[in-house]
Amino acid sequence: MTTLLALDTATEACSVALLHNGKVTSHYEVIPRLHAQRLLPMIKNLLAEAGVELSQLDAIAFGRGPGAFTGIRIAIGVVQGLGFALDRPVLPVSNLAALAQRVYREQGVSQVAAAIDARMDEVYWGCYSLEEGEMRLQENERVCAPESASLPAGASGDWYGAGTGWGTFAERIDVTLKACEPAMLPHAEDVLALAGFAWARGEALPADQALPVYLRDQVATPKAERQ
Repeated sequence: MTTLLALDTATEACSVALLHNGKVTSHYEVIPRLHAQRLLPMIKNLLAEAGVELSQLDAIAFGRGPGAFTGIRIAIGVVQGLGFALDRPVLPVSNLAALAQRVYREQGVSQVAAAIDARMDEVYWGCYSLEEGEMRLQENERVCAPESASLPAGASGDWYGAGTGWGTFAERIDVTLKACEPAMLPHAEDVLALAGFAWARGEALPADQALPVYLRDQVATPKAERQ
């Protein structure tokens, strides 16, 4: 059976999850600015509790962004290090998709507008619908002003919001929701679930292709100059 390790450090949360012998176990902590210190010990402890050696891993999944730039780089560094050392492929997963998958896992909803506070008066935005147990992207992920966030063309039915973008900018996002989880953060357990679908489709990549997705290309350029 497939053994997958997933990790995520793209937001204030730091989490790891493991699929082994069909069973999922995970560790999750909200520890801003402590990801670099805690991630490797969390991985070590999770594997030890499951009785799994690193050599047993088939692939390593990770939250590839969007999110905090420093946090994403921490994940990339660990994933590339493990991938190269073990000669194992990697599975990049969107953090917005992971948010949507978490809402589905916890509440059973089928349409989610995921928003992560991108700072600089913007949000990372993506809309997802459930297809065969997997939250799949509708249209594109993007970074935009809260006022520019919108549901996919032709969207109907109930939509649920999730993520810190809603916590910061709910009054400025012109989208009607059935309910919202504005404090929700991505969880490696949902990165793992999405990675499982990608693994089954043969979408694993070589370790050197463990790359971040920031959405914002010009991180250091003042917003006024980018418009």
